Amino acid sequence: MRSHLLNDTTADVYRRSATEGVERVARRLATTRGPFSGVTPAELAPVVDAVDLDRPLGNVRAALDELEDVYLRDAVYFHHPRYLAHLNCPVVIPALVGEAILSAVNSSLDTWDQSAGGTLIERRLIDWTTARIGLGPLADGVFTSGGSQSNLQALLLAREEASPVDTSQLRIFASECGHFSVQKSAKLLGLGPDAVVTIPVDDERRMQSVVLAAELAACRAEGLIPMAVVATAGTTDFGSIDPLPEIAALAAEYGAWMHVDAAYGCGLLASPTRRHLLDGIEQADSVTVDYHKSFFQPVSSSAVLVRDGATLRHATYHADYLNPRRAVAERIPNQVDKSLQTTRRFDALKLWMTLRVMGADGIGGLFDEVCALAREGYALLAADSRYEVVTAPSLSTLVYRYVPEPSGAGVSPEDVDRANLHARKALFASGEAVVAGTKVDGRQYLKFTLLNPETTAADIAAVLDLIAGHAEQYLGENLVHA
Repeated sequence: MRSHLLNDTTADVYRRSATEGVERVARRLATTRGPFSGVTPAELAPVVDAVDLDRPLGNVRAALDELEDVYLRDAVYFHHPRYLAHLNCPVVIPALVGEAILSAVNSSLDTWDQSAGGTLIERRLIDWTTARIGLGPLADGVFTSGGSQSNLQALLLAREEASPVDTSQLRIFASECGHFSVQKSAKLLGLGPDAVVTIPVDDERRMQSVVLAAELAACRAEGLIPMAVVATAGTTDFGSIDPLPEIAALAAEYGAWMHVDAAYGCGLLASPTRRHLLDGIEQADSVTVDYHKSFFQPVSSSAVLVRDGATLRHATYHADYLNPRRAVAERIPNQVDKSLQTTRRFDALKLWMTLRVMGADGIGGLFDEVCALAREGYALLAADSRYEVVTAPSLSTLVYRYVPEPSGAGVSPEDVDRANLHARKALFASGEAVVAGTKVDGRQYLKFTLLNPETTAADIAAVLDLIAGHAEQYLGENLVHA
């Protein structure tokens, strides 16, 4: 139905329809009392399944009415100050403007003849980011779908630079608190089941460089090849930052590629006060950044950066119908030559708009706020006898758990695990707040991931009271004393 295609004759329809959609979301943002409705899969699935996709509604307003029931009413709203769970951020308005523009124009960032100015904007942002990192004049990179893809591409480059005769000899060294995409990437790259060597962490959940040195030495002694060392600048659970200068020195000594997964901690690149926490990142061979975490961008907005742009050739393939070899000699800037993807959204526009409206200090200031809030949250937890907290925050995450009062009186560690797991589920079902969960040393813990500058210490205190209430109720109803 051509009336639904976006073109010059339907510009007014586009304007009215887009406005109506924005109004629906704006009303939800203004009226949601909690981050979640509490709906269960059993309740919502029949509503979605009842939609007959073969019988169109014919107009946008009717479809939006239906969307209220199948999505908007029950969406999990990250903008709410009591959404404290995963690495999801509220988004800044300039980025949303960029999102609306890029979706409507629908540029594809694979070749110059599909994107033109979009190509140059993305390249300019890559240069801006590599300069902030300090990777040097030969640095380059490309936007990706997210941290997992960035880590995969970085390790692909590391594998190719290692040039082994037998890939079973390759080893990757990563923190036990590192992202699971390292293990997944090793499998996708055809490496063996023993390819990833896990390095233990210290009390602050940072990779132990002394153990790393010993493992690298053992690797060499066994005739194996240390392909890469993956340091993390902002672990998912703890926000911990590995000792980057020490790791860089060891990687250089053993000829290993140094990759820094800064998907979370990249917000420090714009921080007016905390940039020093990333000292040493400038020595990396590659870096992952997720602007859609700590730059407050909509998903997706991410990139992989490399010290030597020539290494991106390992992801280059030429097709006569897309990026023929002659295009290189003609100096045509085809971004597909650097990317694992072919068709690719103009996600860079969101960051461009944000920087042009707010500036780097504006973004970094927001990240500083949530890091400072985490310090306040840590003080609350440390002073609350109902909770134990694992470690002081490096960025904006807090891992903790409810412990009964008096601690251990007829309550087993397994009881405490179940109480914490129940409290998280009950809180989510209530819709009043959302927190995450994880395990530490085999025990069940809860987690705050603070990425909303609108969240206050009072919100944190209120959520802690809610969690304790659910946990106490569970123990009171289920604990059977011997």
